[in-house]
Amino acid sequence: MTPRASQIAVAIASAAALLAVAGVLLLGGRPDGPLETRAFTAPGLDPMSFDEARGEFYRLTPALLLVVYDAFGRTEEEDIYDTLAGVAGGDALEDLYLERVGAMAGGGLDEADQTIHEVKLLTSSVTARPGALVIDASWQVIGTVGHAEHLHVRGNTYSADLTVAPVDNAWKITDFELLDVNRDAAGETFLAPQTN
Repeated sequence: MTPRASQIAVAIASAAALLAVAGVLLLGGRPDGPLETRAFTAPGLDPMSFDEARGEFYRLTPALLLVVYDAFGRTEEEDIYDTLAGVAGGDALEDLYLERVGAMAGGGLDEADQTIHEVKLLTSSVTARPGALVIDASWQVIGTVGHAEHLHVRGNTYSADLTVAPVDNAWKITDFELLDVNRDAAGETFLAPQTN
């Protein structure tokens, strides 16, 4: 390579590196920079840094859970997995996926027979850990579950410790420990509306 060609190659490589750095800075911080300076996506919310997520965990938690319940309402295994993968990672993704697919294999839920109307956070607290947030939460899921001629309104309450962390540039549930399920307010039965 001639000295002139070598200088041009170095200039092109330097320009490419500068463009890459500029692009990263425009998109929310260095990918290998401190966690506190990077923003990560969350369903239905603006991207949040670690500090913002810690301060607004009460918004982040139901946003993630709503997508989990959306996945649970699906009937195709690929749809279930892909939807869960948007908000869960690691062991939590596998556990949630197997729970839903296991319910299908157990004899039922082969049709879209549930509609979630609201995920309501009842109590919550957050503890910051290195690279993650541990959220102690209880929430109520309000929805309808359909059977041939009627619908049941459900208002089940859950308590769990959720570990939420950035994975693939998004906030995801990476671990959870279900502490309690209360189905006392399971709801009432009413006739399904007529369809034509």
